[in-house]
Amino acid sequence: MLRSAAKNHESVAVVCDPDDYSAVIATLGDEKKMHALRRKLALKVFERTSSYDRAIAAYLAKQVEEPDVDAIAGFPARYELSLPKASGLRYGENPHQKAALYGRFYDHFEQLQGKELSYNNILDITSATYLIGEFQRPTVAILKHTNPCGVGSADSLLEAWHKAYATDKQAPFGGIIVVNQTLGADLAEQIKEIFTEVIIAPAFTDEARAIFAKKKNLRLMIAKQAPGAENLLEVRSVVGGVLVQDRDTTLGDVKAFKVVTKRQPTEEEWAGLLFGWKVGKHVKSNSIIYAKGEQTLGVGAGQMARVDSSRIAVWKAGEAGLSLKGSIVASEALFPFADGLIAAADAGATAAIQPGGSVRDEEVIKAADERGMAMVFTGIRHFKH
Repeated sequence: MLRSAAKNHESVAVVCDPDDYSAVIATLGDEKKMHALRRKLALKVFERTSSYDRAIAAYLAKQVEEPDVDAIAGFPARYELSLPKASGLRYGENPHQKAALYGRFYDHFEQLQGKELSYNNILDITSATYLIGEFQRPTVAILKHTNPCGVGSADSLLEAWHKAYATDKQAPFGGIIVVNQTLGADLAEQIKEIFTEVIIAPAFTDEARAIFAKKKNLRLMIAKQAPGAENLLEVRSVVGGVLVQDRDTTLGDVKAFKVVTKRQPTEEEWAGLLFGWKVGKHVKSNSIIYAKGEQTLGVGAGQMARVDSSRIAVWKAGEAGLSLKGSIVASEALFPFADGLIAAADAGATAAIQPGGSVRDEEVIKAADERGMAMVFTGIRHFKH
């Protein structure tokens, strides 16, 4: 009935969304305006019915047994996506690019104050939300261009902030801050001293909001309850189509992690290894993380050679005045050569965690043993492109 009425929109106004009731009432009696409104309402109907048809087709596709591997893996033979326009954006990654936001992003976030979100803000908020979801203890993460530049966990958010900020006091300028507990006045007083684009928290106290209210452009975001990560797919455009994959939601089976060196990690090293492994999963490849306890000390991201990521992380730690003596090093993918591990040992790292699986694993293990390092193989990698 909706489709039939929409086909006759030259004469009929068809309403499928209660939000349009007021517009119809306001336009009654003005035929010129009503004619334009009827076209918009008809478009809305066809968008709604096409979405309904796609939902039926997707459901039936899951019921049909198909012999190909993709169908068995849960990916349909035909992938279609229809999302409502949530908002226009001032521009894309750069001012000369046009952009818009589609979907239900604002079902998961509420903006309390500040300028409208930009394209880059939305990407950073998404990365920050995935990262903070790895931690149960009070945790603060600071991100820039989707990469964490400092992460800390502690008994309180304030202590966690000092750990995260100490990692890098330059990169957070214009960055994103995310926390996993209610953000109070004590932390707000610290954060207000630096220029920040977005702050994300499950809640803000009234005192914290009053402090941030003085920064009119600062965007405060409430992170609502998000759908289970296992239900989310990652979709990326490529030439001629899209790539679709399920999200990387696992750290691997920690109980199956294998110590491959002569020396076992100490209890303190284990804590650092697991912390660094969580953070490294969210850093662009090639990534190297130096950490100690529940604090990042140096982050090296996105280099073509893993040893260069290590050198950058060491340099960043030096710039921050942080010692790497007794630290751990985490690599999201295997060390293809021993050079990266040797660089970490020379910097002061005493333990390493990596997937393993290189044809030169024995060389890397030997280099670790020669330097008295403990090394853990996880058997799982976390490439992030």
